[in-house]
Amino acid sequence: MADADTRPIAVIQTQRMGDLLLTYPLLLWLARCHPGRPVTVVAEAGFAGPLAQISPRADYVSLEQARERLGNREHSLVINLGIRPEAARLAGEIPAETRLGPVADAGGIIRVRGDWQLYRASVVHLNRHSRYHWAELNALDVVPAGLIAKTTWPEPRQGGPGRRTVGLFVGASQPGKHPAPAFFADLIRELARRGLTPVLLGGPGETALGDEAARLSGVPVANLCGKLGLKELALLGQEMDLLVSPDTGPMHLAAWTGWRVLNLSIGPVSAHETGPYQPGHFVLRPRLSCRGCWACLRSSVVCRDRLDAARVAYVAARLARGEDTRLGGARIPGFELLRTVMDENGLRRLEPLSLTGQAGPGPDGRELVGAFWRAVFGHIFGLWDAAAPRSAAAALAAGQPALHAALGRGLVRLGGALGRDLRRGRVPDASFAAAFAPGVRPLAGYLERLLQNSDGDRASRLVSLALLERTAALFAG
Repeated sequence: MADADTRPIAVIQTQRMGDLLLTYPLLLWLARCHPGRPVTVVAEAGFAGPLAQISPRADYVSLEQARERLGNREHSLVINLGIRPEAARLAGEIPAETRLGPVADAGGIIRVRGDWQLYRASVVHLNRHSRYHWAELNALDVVPAGLIAKTTWPEPRQGGPGRRTVGLFVGASQPGKHPAPAFFADLIRELARRGLTPVLLGGPGETALGDEAARLSGVPVANLCGKLGLKELALLGQEMDLLVSPDTGPMHLAAWTGWRVLNLSIGPVSAHETGPYQPGHFVLRPRLSCRGCWACLRSSVVCRDRLDAARVAYVAARLARGEDTRLGGARIPGFELLRTVMDENGLRRLEPLSLTGQAGPGPDGRELVGAFWRAVFGHIFGLWDAAAPRSAAAALAAGQPALHAALGRGLVRLGGALGRDLRRGRVPDASFAAAFAPGVRPLAGYLERLLQNSDGDRASRLVSLALLERTAALFAG
């Protein structure tokens, strides 16, 4: 049944191709929430045009066209998912009842509107324990949780006996996010040795990478780098059995179109946030304490340098041939293998498949802390009741008691620091959250951003103290 309110909706997404593709679930949910209501997406024409045929229903305009096309019509909702100042200015200029995301006021001051949009802003450089995918963060402020929970996504196409073609996407937006040509050369040889047919893929910017990988491999290999547009790449993927790819736009294109992905999660990325979204895809990453960072702080990109072509080829061959069951409980020394699944709330999570290969002191403490903060923020913003964070805190106490105790002490320290600042009438600066241990930073970062976003007004101070009290209460006793 159509909405009585026929005012249009505008979504602003002026970032890279992958960000636009991660907007598609939001567009799908908006169409289901508001059938028949016009939705306009402000996006880069170079991405929006070639992808229009696989996009959910929406009209697309460029940022340059947007003011003329949208500025004179009342909208019910404007959602800005971009970080560019001009996107925030546009979000403030389009007449609308509700605005979400970064929005500039008449004086040019940018404030973030929406609980989940503010949460996403707060984990910039502090995302070690963030466990919400960006496709969900795009939507949680406006899409009912029940609709997300009822959404089913088709499984990607399965491999099978006799299937053998594996695409290798060689590039990414930053050098640290993709393997070197020498790795792909080794991977080509390893895949060929296992009876698979590798195909090098990449855009115009990856032509040199593809040429170098092909040359170093020393074996005949199809090299299509720079030869396919996005539409052609999506069509070719329908005939291939697997895509091995770093975290990049074409990886999200593959996942959206049902082309199965093995994501090599390396460099300054978090597979929890920007890995393949739909269920049935796979993530392989080196087992390192610094995995899932916002920016690499080491002298070299250690996770990228530790990639092992033989181990990647082993996993890729199993997936291409439909032998997924052989990967459950597999030992892949030095690596973690995870599968994307949807939980009972319809939210995406990563399910571990591989064994660690070594005895450990208990469950993965980092994942227990991540699950705790996921439960806390989900409760704070109304996704579930208080039983979820209580259960997550109990799991942390049982699995990693020393870490549980340290987190409790860290929250006490956070409360002291926040109280001092508030008594002095001081709004925390950008260094506030970074002063705390990583396990405490999710809340410290959110409180820092909340207070900054509201200039430390009375309402934000009261909310900050209440959130801190509610979280600390989970550690009572």
